[in-house]
Formats: sequence, C-alpha cells, structure tokens
Amino acid sequence: MELLVASGVGVMVGAGVYLVLRARTYSVILGLALLGFAANFFLFASGRLQLGLAPVIVVGDETVAYPDPLPQALALTAIVIGFAMIAFVVVLGLRAHSDLGTDHVDGPGGELR
Repeated sequence: MELLVASGVGVMVGAGVYLVLRARTYSVILGLALLGFAANFFLFASGRLQLGLAPVIVVGDETVAYPDPLPQALALTAIVIGFAMIAFVVVLGLRAHSDLGTDHVDGPGGELR
C-alpha cells in the first residue's frame, strides 16, 4: 500500500511540475493545483488514515486510540492556502490576458527575452 501511495504522490508531483514549467497561464494554474493536491495527499498519508477510530475518549484512566489530528489540520490549512493562491493566479492570468491579448507567459511574441 505504501508503494501505491508513494507512486501516486510522485506521479502527481511530476505532472504538476511539468505543467508549471509550460508556457501557458492555464497550464501553470493546473500545475499549481495539482501540486497542492499532491501535498494534501501526502499529508493525509502521513497521518496513517485509520477507519473506525473514535475521537479522543477517556475511559477511566485510559485513553482510547484516536486518529492523529495534526495531519488533518495541516491538510485543511493547505487547502485554504492553495485555494487563495489559485484564485490569485487566476486573477493575475486574466489581467495579463486582457493587457497582452495572449495567455503566453513570455509575452505577446512568445520568445524568451
């Protein structure tokens, strides 16, 4: 199972990096979103998701097993930050498209300067 999760995260990161390095704004936005999804998937996997565990319950002097809340909090924070980042990049891309007339990140001609 660990190999499957590691492979999934690796494929998502690889595809995200490939899309971020493209020369079109829409591809960069999709790449950033994919990198965010890969980071969230990694955070969820690091918390060892277990089914059927109760929240924190104290029975007598013993604490019953419960899932680790830290990866859940980190993933929630990453989702909020990722949403804000993607919204900012979308607005930035729309503004660049309206000013330049193209979505190419290197400008109207598309050449590197």
